[in-house]
Amino acid sequence: MSESKPQDLYRETVFLPTTSFPMRGNLPRREPEILAGWDGEKLDARLFEQAKGRDVFMLHDGPPYANGHLHIGHALNKILKDVINRAHRMAGYGIHYVPGWDCHGLPIEWKIEEEYRKRGQDKDSVPVLQFRAECRAYAQKWLDTQAAEFRRLGVQAEWANRYATMDFSSEAAIAGEIGKFLLNGLLYRGLRPVMWSPVEKTALAEAEIEYRDHESTAIHVAFPFVTDPTPAKALEDVGAVIWTTTPWTIPANRAIAYGPDITYAVVRVDGVSENATLEPEAKVLVAEDLIAPFCEAAGVTAHHVLYTLPGSALEGAICAHPLRGQGYDFDVPLLPGEHVTTEAGTGLVHTAPAHGEDDFNLGRAHGLEITELVMDDGRYADYVPLFAGGHVFKAAEPVCQALLEAMQRAVSAGTAPCGLVARATLVHSYPHSWRSRAPIIFRATPQWFIRMDGEGHLRDRALAALENVTFVPAQARNRLTSMIRTRPDWCISRQRAWGVPIAVFVEKRTGEVLRDPAVMQRVVDAFRSDGADAWYTSEPARFLGEGRNPDDYEQVFDIVDVWFESGSTHAFVLGRPGLSFPADLYLEGSDQHRGWFQSSLLESVGTRGVSPYKALVTNGFVLDEQGRKMSKSLGNVIAPQDVNDSMGADVLRLWVMNSDTNDDLRIGKEILKQQGELYRRLRNTLRWLLGGLDGFTDAEVLPYAELPELERWVLHRLSELGGLVARAVETHEWVGVYPALHGFCAADLSAFYFDVRKDTIYCDGPHSLKRRAARTVLDHLHRNLCAWLAPVLVFTAEEAWLARPGNTESVHLQSFAELPTEWNDPELGERWAMLRAVRRIITTEIETARRDGLVKSSLQAALELPLSEAEAARFAGVDWAELSIVSQADVTVVAGSGSIYLGEDEAQEGTPHGIPTISVATGHKCARCWKVLDEVGRDANHPELCLRCVGVVQGKA
Repeated sequence: MSESKPQDLYRETVFLPTTSFPMRGNLPRREPEILAGWDGEKLDARLFEQAKGRDVFMLHDGPPYANGHLHIGHALNKILKDVINRAHRMAGYGIHYVPGWDCHGLPIEWKIEEEYRKRGQDKDSVPVLQFRAECRAYAQKWLDTQAAEFRRLGVQAEWANRYATMDFSSEAAIAGEIGKFLLNGLLYRGLRPVMWSPVEKTALAEAEIEYRDHESTAIHVAFPFVTDPTPAKALEDVGAVIWTTTPWTIPANRAIAYGPDITYAVVRVDGVSENATLEPEAKVLVAEDLIAPFCEAAGVTAHHVLYTLPGSALEGAICAHPLRGQGYDFDVPLLPGEHVTTEAGTGLVHTAPAHGEDDFNLGRAHGLEITELVMDDGRYADYVPLFAGGHVFKAAEPVCQALLEAMQRAVSAGTAPCGLVARATLVHSYPHSWRSRAPIIFRATPQWFIRMDGEGHLRDRALAALENVTFVPAQARNRLTSMIRTRPDWCISRQRAWGVPIAVFVEKRTGEVLRDPAVMQRVVDAFRSDGADAWYTSEPARFLGEGRNPDDYEQVFDIVDVWFESGSTHAFVLGRPGLSFPADLYLEGSDQHRGWFQSSLLESVGTRGVSPYKALVTNGFVLDEQGRKMSKSLGNVIAPQDVNDSMGADVLRLWVMNSDTNDDLRIGKEILKQQGELYRRLRNTLRWLLGGLDGFTDAEVLPYAELPELERWVLHRLSELGGLVARAVETHEWVGVYPALHGFCAADLSAFYFDVRKDTIYCDGPHSLKRRAARTVLDHLHRNLCAWLAPVLVFTAEEAWLARPGNTESVHLQSFAELPTEWNDPELGERWAMLRAVRRIITTEIETARRDGLVKSSLQAALELPLSEAEAARFAGVDWAELSIVSQADVTVVAGSGSIYLGEDEAQEGTPHGIPTISVATGHKCARCWKVLDEVGRDANHPELCLRCVGVVQGKA
């Protein structure tokens, strides 16, 4: 008889695992089928009904831009939101997640204009309503596309109730929010510098800016003093030298700023290099600390200091513009400025009030002219002397040439230095439009602003509101508060066509803005019925009403900043039944501290006096495996659609929750391959549970008090994980939760508990208390793991839940179980941590014996385990053969020996005993359970079996 015959004889008596849950997920095929099943059973509607009567958890969706397919950053953010929403629902909250889209603004206009350019069509020749209609159709197309892609990712939301900023109701609400700022006095029109895109011909928000390396021409320019207030006439025949990287702003110069506490020096030039523009005996004024770098830049090889003077001594000094006599015949006063430092340049700052925030503030404080020399396309106006019609980005050469000629004239005339002192090329970080990738300029234009300071105290109230907001991670608080603390007035106007107009009127005679609630209400009503197009199609009288002559008013056609629009979404999404205000949570990328988080806060505080959110959670950016930004040129782009099609959305969702989302994340083929392996382990855990529960009924369940210690330890670990999940729900801090769940499945269950209990579950009889205890725990494990994994592995958890006989309703309709407090037993956890440490030592010795050929498997082994008296007492009651998965175990208590397995507080002193030893087990191999035991063969009817297996086969166990 061959050796396999006895094993085959008893194969049918072994309780091998059986389940319909397949080993392979085949997610790309199964996930769409599950989605279709949810649609068929109207799961979203059932979840909506389930939410009724529950305390609401409100996560307000920051609207993605309806422009193109989803990228991996979209997937990261939406998956995080979905996990948090699903976890709150399963924790007992009512969830009404309304997804939204940002549909107006420059990026969509830019796409439509690209089509015009391809056709050779002039955008300005297209009627505005036709242009807006094309933008609307484009946005709708991508809104629908993105909604389908989000759903494919498993994101649950009230899709039929989605919001879009281009909906008529939304446009009306946005206009109404503008009206609130108009009526409370915080909205004003003013002339001040804003970030301006000459390519797109509009002002830009800080959030629409990216910084890129840019090559600029840097120049040193001398302005000759014409008024010297110093008693010693130290500034006579002296040129004040400034340094700038924007030569194109020289025509707009109206002052020079100095630091009152900086020490300045009048430097006499004694020697120069061949190409220097200064001549020996020339006298210049620079900061004393910057003499050396100035001389190096200007080619000054020898010099000496004639005078030093404090900055305060420059009060009342006046220079001439270096292009005086050529249309620049105004005085250039020296003015004290707090922004002046000696970190670079000369300590004297070129001041063009129309082209910089510090310059503007200084100019406004001293009544300087705010020039308008640069047009919306970046060209000098026709009235600019010397440079009319030239583009500012091509102005370096003509400006430098004019300044060089001015210096040559001054040298010939023997007068104070006047004009170009030095010129160099500088590569530095410079703001660019993120859409056109073109550099921007600072340009003073009439714009609409929301006042941060003064009347309304918006800045102070916004900072106060943030004190009651929870930030995750906590350090994000500093970033947002610092931005609010230092930001200028909020420029909300854009010179474009696709958006909600700033629907206000200005009285032509006085220049005053019309602040009339009745007018604003008529605007809102018109937008609600006809959309914002009504502003372009209606006569002004429709809004102004009776008693006002439309000819007396200017109708404003600037559109509002899209950040104001998205910042207003709380006004038309929240505050309705089931949609509480303020929201419990806003969750977006860390770049939104300068974008949506900030605009939402300012909008809500400005109109309602409170923050629109109770908590802010931020996620990092997604980089490739080498930590590089993703780009098509590098070929490192990972598209969520490709992951769905190749691996499944559940793997992508697992990647999100296994990552540290508080920081920048990395993704690539190898990382996704690793996540696929982690997914496989989780799936195998669920499959093992389902197989081990085959035929399980409630009649098998044992109460906690009757469970063996090992089962109670598993339930203790479950209680710890349940606490981890509960804390994450409460705090929104999910980093580390799912790695902990995976670690539990892989290390505690698959590599330990399942391994130890496999013999009991497969080979013990149906009525065995140990087998019933193990299956009782498997039942708890399946129910809790399916529930805890459901927010992340939305498809797999559903499949594993419904694979259990008797489960007919979706796992997503279930709740997290409230685990009994008695399960949590820290002392038991500590004891089993020690037992597992001893087991690892034993396992190492078994592996050594296997490699040496002593045994082929652990069940062929016999264990001899020496213990000290203290260890034997601490480990009392342990079945070491079962725990070590050997056939025989003999514990030897070595009297007086020292402990090697216990901590210092428990250890017994003495000579340490030996390590575990492995030998070949005596007896015969049981054909059913494969243990090697002396008792095999004692039963005449079943000589191939151990006595335990005899009892099972004969139906006695």
